[in-house]
Amino acid sequence: MNKETIPTNELAEPLHNLIEDARELLSATAGVAGDKVTEARRRLSAALEKGRETWRTVQSSAVSGARATDHAIRENPYKSIGIAFGLGVVLGLVLRRRE
Repeated sequence: MNKETIPTNELAEPLHNLIEDARELLSATAGVAGDKVTEARRRLSAALEKGRETWRTVQSSAVSGARATDHAIRENPYKSIGIAFGLGVVLGLVLRRRE
């Protein structure tokens, strides 16, 4: 897997579907005249662009976080294993108490 991309998963798929539906709606209403339709098309186009920008920001943050985590684990493997083990024990105790 390329470290530059995040795979489409169950959370990203609905977002992609929404974007495609919005694009289809914009295409379908391209020949429709009227102030309200024009304004709605403008707002939808702006929302799509903002959504793309937000997606890029989220994707960039996720990739940066993954790289930082990978670097920290590679620099301190035993410490990382100890922390993971400790968190597992604490989580196990908390979940056991709930039952």
